[in-house]
Amino acid sequence: MADKTLDTLFHETLKDIYYAERKILQSLRKMARAAQSEDLKAAFKMHEEETQGQVERLTQVFELIGKSPRGKTCDAIEGIISEAEDIAEEFKGSPALDAGLLAAAQAVEHYEITRYGTLKAWAQQLGMDEAVALLDQTLQEESATDEKLTALAESVINAAAEPAAA
Repeated sequence: MADKTLDTLFHETLKDIYYAERKILQSLRKMARAAQSEDLKAAFKMHEEETQGQVERLTQVFELIGKSPRGKTCDAIEGIISEAEDIAEEFKGSPALDAGLLAAAQAVEHYEITRYGTLKAWAQQLGMDEAVALLDQTLQEESATDEKLTALAESVINAAAEPAAA
């Protein structure tokens, strides 16, 4: 067990988020197609482009630690994406569809914020200054996306999910 160090944990968690980001790319495309609101479609498409840059930054972090970019199955993101797919199917065509899709997207964001915050802290502990900068950039993007989704939910999406007053 002596080889199970913070370096090892950092690498394993990096593989986890790399897998997650690649799955999220696929999911964002599906969610954009499923969304009814043009604003929500645009938010998903914008985040898809941003996520591609995040995958590229993760590749750079792998290079910094001398490892090949490789993912490992992330059960957490699989579960969150499965829930999003269930919502898309169950609420298809309903006024609540977009509210459900947006909530699922925020669950993804919160997972990512947690992972990137942890990886950044570990990179700081390990003296990986370049990795800290790359991870922090992604962490800031994920937090900004979460804030944009909240604003969209509060200004438009949640109200549209309510039945019209009689």
